[in-house]
Amino acid sequence: MKVYKNLFEKIISIPNVFVSWEEFKSDKRKKADVQAFEFDLERNLFALCRDLKGKRYIHAPYTGFYIYDPKVRHVHKASVRDRILHHAVFRILNPLYDKTFISNSFSCRVGKGSHKGVLAVEIMIRKESRNFTRPCFALKCDVRKFFDSIDHRTLISILDKRITDRDVMWLLEEVICSYSAGQTNLFDRQGLPIGNLTSQLFANIYMNEFDQFVKHKLKVRNYARYTDDFVIVSTDRAYLENILEPIKEFLGGKLQLSLHPNKISIRACHQGVDFLGYVALPYHRLVRARTKRRIFRKMKERIAMFRSGTISEDALSQSLRSYLGVLSHANAHQLSEDLKNQYWFWLHD
Repeated sequence: MKVYKNLFEKIISIPNVFVSWEEFKSDKRKKADVQAFEFDLERNLFALCRDLKGKRYIHAPYTGFYIYDPKVRHVHKASVRDRILHHAVFRILNPLYDKTFISNSFSCRVGKGSHKGVLAVEIMIRKESRNFTRPCFALKCDVRKFFDSIDHRTLISILDKRITDRDVMWLLEEVICSYSAGQTNLFDRQGLPIGNLTSQLFANIYMNEFDQFVKHKLKVRNYARYTDDFVIVSTDRAYLENILEPIKEFLGGKLQLSLHPNKISIRACHQGVDFLGYVALPYHRLVRARTKRRIFRKMKERIAMFRSGTISEDALSQSLRSYLGVLSHANAHQLSEDLKNQYWFWLHD
């Protein structure tokens, strides 16, 4: 196993911190807290570097708020100073850890993403079914309350296996332990905040333990994962049923995670495999019904915001292009036309 050392100076270096600021601010220049930080930018960034070098850095508390996308999610927003630090950590550690991930891990990785994940599942189905000439089944699972259930001690232990730089481990523990999903026991803290850039990296590192178990211990050939959703494809339904128990044992015993009992399914692939907002069917791909409803609802909300002056016409047009982009990855020509027609109707109603 390759270990990483002498990383702390790279993370806290002035060039890395300044580049991290540039990456962080790229789409946030109009935010009040970002403008306040930028008002005295050099002093703030140099102070961050000094606090990191002297190991005086303390992660500030989070600001919590709720988003609806489509279900309610409790997002925790870190301070500007802390989010710059998250970028600085991510810039150095992500390229190192990304090399250790399996190819069919698709979440928050360059060259991957949800569309590549759906395509990978479709390719697995075609291969196993011999182009839909024999029965094929897909086991689909979802980890229950994934981000809130990530165990701090387990995550730190996983990081400690590769990172021998004690200063980096001090910094990572400071970031990880800055948040807890409601636990009061200092020795059994859990959870990563949705919204941190580092949370995306830590989630992939955490679930990579599971990926390696599935691929090398269970020797599963057809497996794809996106964050806490994963799919296994096989021509043998009994095999998929039997593999569930060792999966549950590993997740519970090694990672303190559990599968959502209502989100475990084994379906014949010709019925359609629902994954990452799309339904993969023989020879074509549809948009999930819930995704369709959300797109039309969100578009109507954006038009209302434009009418009230909250957003510009350019921002409204960008929203339409974004939703049409989602639909372009499915066989959804008529749905795209319907959305454009509704857009014109709502805009001129």
